[in-house]
Amino acid sequence: MAQNETNKQKETAMQSYINLIHEQNAVWNSIPSHYYSDYNVKRGLRNADGSGVLAGLTTVGEVHGYVMDEGNKAPIHGTLRYRGIDVKDIVENCQKEKRFGFEETAFLLLFGFLPDKETLDDFGKILASRRDLPAGFTEDMIFKAPSKNIMNKLSRSVLALYSYDDNPDDISVPNLLRQSLDLIARFPVLVANAYSCKRHYCDGESLVLHNPNPELSAAENFLAMIRPNKKYTPLEAEILDLALILQAEHGGGNNSAFTVHVVSSTGTDTYSAIAAAVGSLKGPKHGGANAKMQAQMAEIKKNIKDWTDENEVLEYLKKIIRKEAGDGKGLIYGIGHAVYTLSDPRTLILKEKAKELATVTGHNEEFALYDLVQRLAPRAFREEKGLEKEVCANVDFYSGFVFEMLGIAPELHTPLFAMSRIVGWCAHRIEEITTSNKILRPAYKTIAKRLPYTPIAERDTLGVEHLIDSAINSPEVEMLES
Repeated sequence: MAQNETNKQKETAMQSYINLIHEQNAVWNSIPSHYYSDYNVKRGLRNADGSGVLAGLTTVGEVHGYVMDEGNKAPIHGTLRYRGIDVKDIVENCQKEKRFGFEETAFLLLFGFLPDKETLDDFGKILASRRDLPAGFTEDMIFKAPSKNIMNKLSRSVLALYSYDDNPDDISVPNLLRQSLDLIARFPVLVANAYSCKRHYCDGESLVLHNPNPELSAAENFLAMIRPNKKYTPLEAEILDLALILQAEHGGGNNSAFTVHVVSSTGTDTYSAIAAAVGSLKGPKHGGANAKMQAQMAEIKKNIKDWTDENEVLEYLKKIIRKEAGDGKGLIYGIGHAVYTLSDPRTLILKEKAKELATVTGHNEEFALYDLVQRLAPRAFREEKGLEKEVCANVDFYSGFVFEMLGIAPELHTPLFAMSRIVGWCAHRIEEITTSNKILRPAYKTIAKRLPYTPIAERDTLGVEHLIDSAINSPEVEMLES
């Protein structure tokens, strides 16, 4: 009891200290928004017209969602290409031939060309042979420190694999390819084992682990590993494979791929670069958006009485935009994209399969609601905010719904994204190391005033009122001083 009371006192004292420092911190870290335009800062590395700041060149992936017409962005239907090949063609041909396509996609992104059947078969066997984790890894690195968040556990596991690599720091292309194949093969196993650990230690469920099957595809293996009975249907495996194809790569400008470029440009090891990308993808403004989307749709389903009433749905979407509903941020998750305008090609492809799966699983009414929200959201933004630019549903809009219908727990949705995107990350890492010899280092400009050092005996008692007039410079003052 005495120890508990002491701990409470320490916690209270710590919180008081944090609150006091926070007052000071709020002053020093408050930058008026007009300063960004005054100094022509590219916020979010975006130009004033919404286009991205050109920071590099790539042959890995192409995201095309608008054209520039006399200095203005003109919306078009989006396309996504892997090594110059339209992802729609990859999907259509794999489905027509009734075969899984993720492995072919991985080969294409890593090596730059489509393999013949024999080469693809050999590649699949190599990946299958690399799935097993090092001896004792699951027990030592996953079970001994259970995590409620699988993305954090995945990042830690990636960093831990460095210790099991006999040649971890070699950044020659052959070694990078070896490490890439290992990571692509092992990501599903790392995620499945972390999920089993989380269910057991955090949720009180039975601990069930399944070894990967070398005869199965990546999609089949994952479904078998996360289900106690290892059962799945051909349609389930086909749709999961489709999701893996669609999320394998998205150009060098997305946050996690750019993170790989930035970290790789320092010359560091593969495990550090990929762990950083996992941390990036976890964020709700990136890969974690699918979880936000699902939470918002759950709220919409709960609060709308008639899912078929367009007026009721439209008015609720407007409430979300007005911050009267939702999480208070005024966002309709899954709607809008940094590049795509009229349409996200991944959404169009995934929506077709979502409809098919909804029919099989008895979720037709929910699918109809998703379709209605997708159609009404742009109108809600136009009428509520006068938004003139075109907005479309992005891949997160349907991916979480698809995973939900597959019976995949919400905490696995973003890790599934990482299982797919590891391919693009590895391709971008190899490209950065082989084509660039400069460290990526953008410029930041300080707007803090230059202040003299004050001896400790002469300093005022800590209080926010002493700093209000000394936090930052203005552009006008800076010009006068210089």
